[in-house]
Amino acid sequence: MDFDLILPPILILNYSSFASMNEHPIVFFDGVCNLCNRTVLFIIKRDKKNRFRFASFQGNVGQVFLQQHQLPANTFNSFILVEGDKIYSGSTGTLRVCKYLRGAWPLLYGFIIVPRFIRDGVYNLVARNRYKWFGKKDSCWIPTPVLKEKFLD
Repeated sequence: MDFDLILPPILILNYSSFASMNEHPIVFFDGVCNLCNRTVLFIIKRDKKNRFRFASFQGNVGQVFLQQHQLPANTFNSFILVEGDKIYSGSTGTLRVCKYLRGAWPLLYGFIIVPRFIRDGVYNLVARNRYKWFGKKDSCWIPTPVLKEKFLD
């Protein structure tokens, strides 16, 4: 899937949880994917300025997002980053998240110069095999009370 497009203003108006979108970038992720859940925890641990908010595709906010963008409500092959009025997916979304993490991780953003078809080729290989390689849960992971404020639902 190729996103990197302008988010229609209707999305902000139709769902109250998106009210904080301009303040905090939102990472949408597959809530039953072990790799995705570990990635969310990895981001939270290195989010130096408490920038990011999270929503699983299986939750209410994720389902509204998918529906309003006419995306399949039960196939999650990419995590999506929403920054202001832009949507980034695949390797671009991943690299943009790295840009804001603590430590040496922002250096990875330099890979943005690699042609997208190459970056996304590697990303898609991992995405297609993530359940096989990292496993899958029967239900979405529930954040601890301390982390709950970072999740939109």
